[in-house]
Amino acid sequence: MTSLFRKRAIRYPLTVLSLLGVMAAILLLLTNFWIGLLYAVLFVTTIGFAWKVEDQTYVETEKHIETLSYRMKNVGKEALLELPIGIILIDEKNTIDWANPYAAKIFAKETLIGDELFTLSKQFHSIMKNDSVEQNVVKVGTQSFKAFYKPDEKLIYLFDITEQVEMEFLYYADRTVLGIILVDNYDELAQAMDDQTKSQLNSLVTSLVNRWATENGIFAKRIASDRFLTVFNEATLAELEKTKFSILDDIRETTAKQSTALTLSIGVGMGSASLIELGELAQSSLDLVLGRGGDQVAIKRTDGKLKFFGGKTNPVEKRTRVRARVISHALRDLIQGSDKVFVMGHKMPDMDAIGASIGVRKMVRMNNIEGYVIVNSNEFDVSVTKLMEEIEQNQELYSQFISPEDALSMMTEKSLLIVVDTHKPSMVIDEKVIDKAEKVVVIDHHRRGEEFINNTMLVYMEPYASSTAELVTELIEYQPKHEKLTMLESTALLAGIIVDTKSFTLRTGARTFEAASYLRTNGADTVLVQNLLKEDIETYIERSKLIETVELFMNGIAIAKGNDLDTYGSVFIAKTADLLLSMQGVSASFVIAPRADGKIGISARSLGELNVQLVMEQLGGGGHLTNAACQLEVESVEEAKKVLQSILEEMQTGSEK
Repeated sequence: MTSLFRKRAIRYPLTVLSLLGVMAAILLLLTNFWIGLLYAVLFVTTIGFAWKVEDQTYVETEKHIETLSYRMKNVGKEALLELPIGIILIDEKNTIDWANPYAAKIFAKETLIGDELFTLSKQFHSIMKNDSVEQNVVKVGTQSFKAFYKPDEKLIYLFDITEQVEMEFLYYADRTVLGIILVDNYDELAQAMDDQTKSQLNSLVTSLVNRWATENGIFAKRIASDRFLTVFNEATLAELEKTKFSILDDIRETTAKQSTALTLSIGVGMGSASLIELGELAQSSLDLVLGRGGDQVAIKRTDGKLKFFGGKTNPVEKRTRVRARVISHALRDLIQGSDKVFVMGHKMPDMDAIGASIGVRKMVRMNNIEGYVIVNSNEFDVSVTKLMEEIEQNQELYSQFISPEDALSMMTEKSLLIVVDTHKPSMVIDEKVIDKAEKVVVIDHHRRGEEFINNTMLVYMEPYASSTAELVTELIEYQPKHEKLTMLESTALLAGIIVDTKSFTLRTGARTFEAASYLRTNGADTVLVQNLLKEDIETYIERSKLIETVELFMNGIAIAKGNDLDTYGSVFIAKTADLLLSMQGVSASFVIAPRADGKIGISARSLGELNVQLVMEQLGGGGHLTNAACQLEVESVEEAKKVLQSILEEMQTGSEK
């Protein structure tokens, strides 16, 4: 019945044509019988022939369609079972309901039906988390497959992209990398050498660098007395990362035997096809390394991501004050070209940040410009609170301490902002002040990190310095002399130096004592400093309770942890870490405790054997080789401890290789 209906539907146009022909024949018969009869015969004959041809064509078409449908069904079945595409159908519990033979072949099994999907590859976990059709790469042995997951159908397609992955690997592995090697303290050492000794030193350094380059397939060319240019590829770079750039240790140890103790700083640029951009990345990386104290490697990609290696030694103290004089004069010009100057330190300010702020404000006053110190009184610790009580007695100085809100309302386009004791925008008291300031200067003694304040007009970062207060004291010495430091200002600066050097025991150089001597000459009161730094008995008892939890982890590393139900101040945690470091058998200390902001704080200290800055940077923090900290957003102190221990174990394993 259906077939008949389809035939009538197809032949309908021919039927209409026949009716029209019959009507024409009737009209002709009425007017001329013989002509109408002849026309009718011819028309009927034509219609009959056309009908027969049409019927035959329809039958053949229907037969062709049936054949094509059958072939398509077979081809679909063939494609489903034989094409080199893995197809896996799973149920709600991620158990495989059906898989084609090629999918079974991928995982070297006769059948996958009934298997748990995640037992085939843990990488399917990431695929299942996607809410839409996404693609991921699944590794099976030496092969790579691109996986497409359709959550509505619970269907997974696997396409073999092994050859594509290999081609991509070869492409990326062969991309050019540029590196700049700088001999950190070459000029200072060479100045005191005769020509023969200098020539021997040059030959030693050149031979060590060239041997390292030859062993690793690197082109190295000495382009200056203290600088090398290197060219290699990303595959070589990957191998150098595995060895953690052994050339750093080779140079340091070999030259130390010659009583020269040279170190290298290396900046590497990668990830671009442009040689100009690679050169800029390499130079930027080198600048970053020098800002962190040298003796390390920085690798920078086009996307801004950074990797650091080395940094095992303390920065070498400079033997000349030329840079301090140049910076002081440049800062004087910036101050004199401003209508107001605002000084801001970091959140939860310590004595170094407050002392340096007071010192910079004094420099501004020496140049007859209005100067203000931005503070948040809610963030003061005990010692800073005591200092502020002393400052309150000096109404003229106290009136220059303002809140961030006041600073924002007072700031103009001609105002200058000087940030002290930090270079990270996330660490300052209020980021809005930085955003509004047209002119920004940074003075800091910490090793430079990835995060940095943008668009600065002047940067004075010296990681060799004991404290920012020391740097500011040196700058003050080159400012106009018509107004001297007061006793309270000198005391605040000296307190900053004493706190950061742990009473001149850590990170203390000749320049540190020179700065302290200058401050003492200007009336710094050491007894007042001691009174400012005194602790009450309750605080001491609380610190003792925290020390009771200490555990020796590995190689003299002490870890103490606070109670999850309590909160601890950052200064309190830091001083506890300092106290732990004074214990016998402790070479590095870590104190983990909850903070008032809900984060878990870690304060780290070291005698120099372990670079705690590198440890803290892996946790999102920073600092110095011997003094660093971070804040973690984890659920508990115990979880933070496990994260810390895993990083320490990884670093220890890497250093032993």
